[in-house]
Amino acid sequence: MKVLLAWGVLLASLCAHAEDRVAEARKRQTAGLVQTFKEAGLTWPPEELYLRAFKSERELEVWAGPRGQPLVKVRTYPICAASGDVGPKRAQGDFQVPEGFYTVDLFNPKSAYHLSLRVSYPNALDRKLGAEKPGGDIYIHGDCVSIGCLAIQDGPIEALYVMVSDARARMGRDVPVHLFPRRLDAAGLAALEALSGVTDAQKAFWRGLEPGYRYFEESRRPPRVKVDAAASAYVVTPAPAAQARAR
Repeated sequence: MKVLLAWGVLLASLCAHAEDRVAEARKRQTAGLVQTFKEAGLTWPPEELYLRAFKSERELEVWAGPRGQPLVKVRTYPICAASGDVGPKRAQGDFQVPEGFYTVDLFNPKSAYHLSLRVSYPNALDRKLGAEKPGGDIYIHGDCVSIGCLAIQDGPIEALYVMVSDARARMGRDVPVHLFPRRLDAAGLAALEALSGVTDAQKAFWRGLEPGYRYFEESRRPPRVKVDAAASAYVVTPAPAAQARAR
């Protein structure tokens, strides 16, 4: 009985500490976020939020805007640590950061790396192309260490955690996060394909990411992305236009 009671006290303490961590992050970050969004001509919290990261450039971009309208870049965070190399994650324990189209599907206020946001890897294409055990638990988190995740240090993850949390509440759906090997303009794609040891399968996979990258570059709208199981490829379609608001 005493052991159960002690365990209950410890669990309550850990939960309270996690809640305190998020509350403290809000205290430190909210005023700066409100100002950042105001300077960008945007409301807080935003009606839409979109994240995209580039592994080679070690950058994580945050875009926001009114629902159905072109987005504006509000912040760029340096990626402090990201294990592996260019190329998709295919197996548990390969230490690769995934490449593809995902969402933030879980908030972890009790992370060993301060705070963390889970990326929805593996998606349907990852499961189709990957090993029997493709791995998982890929996060964007604080600190500056990585074993397959994106580490952006503690201050930036506090701000990002608050942004994604508040935007998700307003959007009513998960925030999209798209992970690329590098910027996939013509020069970037050519540079990837010229790398030593790159397989035809890798080249085909990167070409499959390019339409999603290009769509956002041209429209500043995150594309809709589905998986064609038969073709083992992504299918990119235009994002929905803004609808008239009910009066």
